[in-house]
Amino acid sequence: MELDDKGHDQAQALVGRVKGLPIKAVVRSPLLRCRLTVEPLAAELGLEPVIDDRLAEVDYGQWTGLALKDLMKEPLWAVVQQQPSAAVFPGGEGLAQVQARAVAAVREHDRRLAVEHGHDVLWIACTHGDVIKSVVADALGTHLDSFQRITADPASISVIRYTPMRPFVLHVNHTGAELASALSAPPPAPDDKSANDAVVGGSTD
Repeated sequence: MELDDKGHDQAQALVGRVKGLPIKAVVRSPLLRCRLTVEPLAAELGLEPVIDDRLAEVDYGQWTGLALKDLMKEPLWAVVQQQPSAAVFPGGEGLAQVQARAVAAVREHDRRLAVEHGHDVLWIACTHGDVIKSVVADALGTHLDSFQRITADPASISVIRYTPMRPFVLHVNHTGAELASALSAPPPAPDDKSANDAVVGGSTD
């Protein structure tokens, strides 16, 4: 599916929103709208996006292309809303499968890039709404059945920092003009075990 004019504007705006951040890699879904979304940013950064099929949109099977007003009449609709971990789209895949493949991909790329650079690095994964929500739910330690409480708007940015002990969720559904908070600091030293710990009471800065 092509991007409309608004989508192209949002893709171009991403360049300014992450300007100045030390982004080391771009990984994307194989679908066209993700390619078009990251093209301006990747060109600005001088990076060649890595394509990972595990970040593809949910395979909605027989639901693909149907109107929401029609889907809402289906018995499966209530399952998708109330118990998404049990939802399997006819002729497609289940949301639990989607979460498993997407989380595996994100964590694998994060480890790979950390090894390549010798420390944690900032990188971008461009994927789709339900996929993003499932990854954020995993990072929050929230059951997939609660992932509908998370919002992932088009061209929004959610930021997760993975450590050996736990993920830290820094941003969810960020749609502001500039993304900077907590992302410009130098990466922690590889032997700094305190980087895995949460600060009691919040930041001490």
